[in-house]
Formats: sequence, structure tokens, C-alpha cells
Amino acid sequence: EVQLVESGGGLVQVGGSLRLSCEASGSTFDDYATGWFRQLPGKEREGIACLNRIGGSPIYADSVKDRFIVFRDAMKKTMYLQMISLKPEDTAVYFCAALYLGHTKIWNYAPCDAQSYDNWGQGTQVTVSS
Repeated sequence: EVQLVESGGGLVQVGGSLRLSCEASGSTFDDYATGWFRQLPGKEREGIACLNRIGGSPIYADSVKDRFIVFRDAMKKTMYLQMISLKPEDTAVYFCAALYLGHTKIWNYAPCDAQSYDNWGQGTQVTVSS
């Protein structure tokens, strides 16, 4: 089972940029679909950027498309979320998640709903100030 730790959150100004990291331990991401999610107080956790088992087929929520990019490093130990042109409505706790698919022959499945995932990090706060 993979363990996940997010980092890189903080306070930024409107229009600024931030890069979040999700580090895997116990395993690489090779056998996992992965994703980034965010949650505002009182709201449901929302999928914003997800990847299939091999780190491809990125899926983005409409609210972040053209502003956020999700990718993994070459060693498949870290997943990143590069965020630009940040807006106050991006303020949230950001989580990374992983879904084990190593027991299957599935390579191109990239779910981006929270219910599909069973391994979660603890989250990192992103606050965008006006």
C-alpha cells in the first residue's frame, strides 16, 4: 500500500503561482491511478486533476483547465500540481489520492471522483488572497 504526503501549500496573491507535490512511499505510482482533489469548508471534495496508471490521460475540472497541470516525475515517486493564475476561489485544502490497479490489466483508466479512491494524503492548505 502506498503512503502519500502532500506539500507546497501556502498563502499566495491573486494571479500568483504555486506548485504542490505528492510524494509516494512504500511504492511508486506505477500501479496506481492518481489524482488531485480539493475541498472547501462545507462542500464536497472535488476532483480537479487526475492521471491514469502510467501517468497519462490527464483529466481536469473545468474550473482549473488551462491554469493547472498535473504530472509525475520520471521515477514515479512524486506527483505534482502546477498552478498558475490563481484566484480566490481556488482557496481550499488540496489532497492527493491513489487507486491501486496492479491486480488488473487496466492501463488507461483515470477516474476523477473522490469515491473511486481509497488512499489519501492528509492535505495541504492553499489560500489565495485578494
